[in-house]
Amino acid sequence: MPALACCLDAAIAPPSLPTTETFPSWSSSHSAALYRINGWGAPYFSVNSSGNVAVRPHGSATMDHQEIDLLKVVNKASGGLHLPLPLIIRFPDVLKNRLESIQSAFNSAVESQGYGSNYQGVYPVKCNQDRFVVEDIVKFGSSFRFGLEAGSKSELLLAMSCLCKGSSESLLICNGFKDAEYISIALIARKLSLNTVIVLEQEEELDSVIVISRKLGVLPVVGVRAKLRTKHSGHFGSTSGEKGKFGLTTTQILRVVKKLEKYGMLDCLQLLHFHIGSQIPSTVLLADGVREAAQIYTELVRLGASMKVIDIGGGLGIDYDGSKSTDSDLSVGYTLEEYASAVVQAVKHVCDNKSVKHPVICSESGRAIVSHHSVLVFEAVSSSRYSVPSLSSFDVQQLGETLPEEAHSDYHNLLQSTFVGDREACLAYADRLKQRCVDQFKDGALDIEQLANVDGLCDLVAKTSDPVTTYHINLSVFTSIPDFWGIGQLFPIMPIHRLDQRPNANGVLSDLTCDSDGKINRFIGGESSLPLHEMGGENVMKYYLGMFLGGAYEEALGGVHNLFGAPSVIRVSQSDGPHGFAVTRAVPGPSCSDVLRAVNHEPQVMFQTLKDRIEEYIGDDDEGGVMASGIVESFHNMPYLTVGSSCCLTVANEYYYPDDGFTGDDDLVCA
Repeated sequence: MPALACCLDAAIAPPSLPTTETFPSWSSSHSAALYRINGWGAPYFSVNSSGNVAVRPHGSATMDHQEIDLLKVVNKASGGLHLPLPLIIRFPDVLKNRLESIQSAFNSAVESQGYGSNYQGVYPVKCNQDRFVVEDIVKFGSSFRFGLEAGSKSELLLAMSCLCKGSSESLLICNGFKDAEYISIALIARKLSLNTVIVLEQEEELDSVIVISRKLGVLPVVGVRAKLRTKHSGHFGSTSGEKGKFGLTTTQILRVVKKLEKYGMLDCLQLLHFHIGSQIPSTVLLADGVREAAQIYTELVRLGASMKVIDIGGGLGIDYDGSKSTDSDLSVGYTLEEYASAVVQAVKHVCDNKSVKHPVICSESGRAIVSHHSVLVFEAVSSSRYSVPSLSSFDVQQLGETLPEEAHSDYHNLLQSTFVGDREACLAYADRLKQRCVDQFKDGALDIEQLANVDGLCDLVAKTSDPVTTYHINLSVFTSIPDFWGIGQLFPIMPIHRLDQRPNANGVLSDLTCDSDGKINRFIGGESSLPLHEMGGENVMKYYLGMFLGGAYEEALGGVHNLFGAPSVIRVSQSDGPHGFAVTRAVPGPSCSDVLRAVNHEPQVMFQTLKDRIEEYIGDDDEGGVMASGIVESFHNMPYLTVGSSCCLTVANEYYYPDDGFTGDDDLVCA
């Protein structure tokens, strides 16, 4: 049926991939451009001549021999260290470089503009509370008095403990809603000579601060969080503004001043805090908010408060898609240097006009500090693609003869539309025919072979065959990339190897969870699919993908959906050894037992129940013993797929267990 074939040829073509004509010979540089790595990844990530993602641990100061091949790290972790994937790879050198870069940007702005004070940042631990991340930040930032910010009692205890090893001048900013216990802990921290500031988020918190500080005999240092009028319109600006969740209005701030004055404690008010939203897209908006806050700061000085610090909160954004856009939640239109310059200039201008001494400038940059330092690596274990069944002209004619009379008119209208080339009518009749036949199948008037032929015909006409390949990944989106599922946050995702080869498929990623939302089908650049390489055939090696810039929030927010736990984690430092890196820490991800305990199950009791069942139905002979041993193994393994093994009884014996069976994870010993 030539007219039908013509109609099909006119159907929408699949998204185009780079062709031989576009790039006669593919190279790593073409992949770098395709995945925009030189935009979002600079100066920490690039594609090397071997076609693998390379990590530049010292940023722009990294020398060629210091680059770390990401595939070699993965091979070391999975092969040499036997760590199961998915895998979070931390690069503390990148973390150190981010801290130093932010400090350097503010130092340069202070010096070039003749600013009369200094910059002193803090890291909000909510972004990533991992012990080694926080301890690294304290260690790397100690020389320039970099501090921590806490938003809960547990975060405060964490911050206090870590800052005992830091500079005595590092700030400990206490944000968040506070009860008497929170305030007591913060005041104890003050007694322990930690540079603690209690920031009032609610007016009534001041009463507790006054009462408890007198009981403990410690003079508090207090800050106020102001609700500014300035906010940005993106998703991350929704918590700011006059109706924001946190902070005090100007009326409430004045009442705080009067109450402190009444109790002879106005000298305790030393810090003004504000936050106009994360991922501030432009320095124009940033400067506007800083100017408004600086005006409040100078007014507090006029009212007699002993102001010393202006805390500009978070908001220093990162460029997730490399577009350098000023109107997107995925990008920012400024550099670190431009951000720092805008802040210093705005504060200096207001304070100079009011003849107020320049305050210490503090920021609570979290996303900008930790996002780049970790990479989530996961494996595509298989791929699939729906293909439309082929129908010959004879099949189409025979179908028409076997259809019930009620469907004949739609069938003939469909064929007539193909002859005249009316594509819209063709699609409409195909849809109508398919729905009518589905209804008749439900009523028993159509058999399954007829329905399958109708589906095939309509799919051919409508070209509903999805040109996109689904890659099944050994990952839980809900556990490892919760911001994608929750708020639609996009992260750069790309293969970490085979980048010297042309990708020949458009793919979406489907995770292991039994949930239709467990897929990634939106990517940076507004794309609904990702260029990927085909799996199988001659390409028998494993296919690894990396998600980048996810070091902030994703680990903190991830849960145990479908009882998939967190990934394995390694720390990798640049070294002068043969591979250019050294693994300084390696931790397997939570086992099935660990995640079961997280939801109040008792693995020991569960195993005993199953063991009793095995003895009852199988016996306690060799067969029963093998089954029990296999179940023990499964309790101790990670919930993710063990690629290459057929069942729990054939898992590589990376561990051994005591002869008395399952008695808890403490019995697991590395072989």
